[in-house]
Amino acid sequence: MLRIYNTLARDKQDFVPLRPGKVGMYVCGITVYDYCHLGHGRMMVVFDMVQRWLRASGFAVTYVRNITDIDDKIIRRAVENNETIGELTGRFIRAMDEDLDALGVQKPDHEPRATQYVPQMQAIIGALQENGLAYQASGGDVNYAVRKFPAYGKLSGKSLDELRAGERVEVDTGKADPLDFVLWKSAKEAEPEEVKWDSPWGRGRPGWHIECSAMSCALLGETFDIHGGGQDLQFPHHENEIAQSEGAMGVDSGKRFVNTWMHNGFVRVDDEKMSKSLGNFFTLREILTKFDAEVVRFFLLRSHYRSPLNHSDAHLEDARGALTRLYTALKGVPVSTSSVDWEEPHAKRFKAAMDDDFGTPEAIAVLFELANKINRAGREKAGQLRALGGVLGLLQRDAQAFLQAGGGGGMNEARIQASIEARLAARKARDFAQADRIRAELLAQGIVLEDGAGGTTWRRG
Repeated sequence: MLRIYNTLARDKQDFVPLRPGKVGMYVCGITVYDYCHLGHGRMMVVFDMVQRWLRASGFAVTYVRNITDIDDKIIRRAVENNETIGELTGRFIRAMDEDLDALGVQKPDHEPRATQYVPQMQAIIGALQENGLAYQASGGDVNYAVRKFPAYGKLSGKSLDELRAGERVEVDTGKADPLDFVLWKSAKEAEPEEVKWDSPWGRGRPGWHIECSAMSCALLGETFDIHGGGQDLQFPHHENEIAQSEGAMGVDSGKRFVNTWMHNGFVRVDDEKMSKSLGNFFTLREILTKFDAEVVRFFLLRSHYRSPLNHSDAHLEDARGALTRLYTALKGVPVSTSSVDWEEPHAKRFKAAMDDDFGTPEAIAVLFELANKINRAGREKAGQLRALGGVLGLLQRDAQAFLQAGGGGGMNEARIQASIEARLAARKARDFAQADRIRAELLAQGIVLEDGAGGTTWRRG
């Protein structure tokens, strides 16, 4: 049985969906005012892996991943750029799609945008007001009364006493309590008209936290199976989602918003969290100019999703070498759509690893066991290796195409092939010194020659 570490329970639990055979999963997407960085990429790849494994396990999955297309940062950036909100967000949504396609991230079943769900947000805010959990401040904002929700802090494990003003919560004199957070922001005169909606509380726009409560409940129901996101969203965003959603259902209703909460670990650079505020973040676009996209995906998956992941070019180079070893075992094996034989011993170990809280490091170790067996005993297990890799979104390319991708420095394939022919001529003339010089020159350009019964082939070093 699949076991998942539930942040809410602080333990691994048997995964039992609300409806047998069906899973509803919501993941917080990104705020589209800039290019995706590697931290975003990790979250997207992790939950792509999760939904792939759920489907491979026989579940019918409804996967929802939202887009935040209205936010303070979006408004500020659009004003700075002298463009509309729609122009800014549309541009970065297209860029996000390009980056995620390169990483092999499958599209979710639903990709709602916050601006499409403002009426649903207003309905939840209205229910919270009726239930005594929301109030309108003197400045026009509508705030959530945190102290009136007894279970606040159950996800993060924080008590109200720990949440002192000035540490985690910005002090706002319009709030009845510094811990309260905004549900509806009153319109500001200087803001563009396109970010102002009519509401029972006057013109304005939704706060960030209410967006995900509305979109998830609208598409998956008041209670659903899995809610995911980065570790940085656990508090306050996900904590506030619980307070809003369960508060709207009624504090005394006993209803739970989400059964299983999942959070992936931070990407770190020199043991510090990657973030824009620290200036140590790397966009996916920057990384993909230097490394093959499948190498980046492999790098993100070979560490357990809950562990911190340290980024460096050296670690990506190591990932490239490791993925090269797997593809080398598939040389000469046609690309096929063969399915996994789950009764085979390697597949059983792979499944056991994945069923233990999505244990990709152990699952990938099984792939290397298979590759070693293929290298020693022939191609019999090559289809199984490719099929198991496919469960993780890996090893689906022609092996030789991968091994040659990005290689050769400034040399194109024609020049490499010409050098191979010149080396062959030198060997036939028994000019082994010249042949060795050609091999060394190619190696200096990152090209490794491999002599075999079928002739000489090359791959990236």
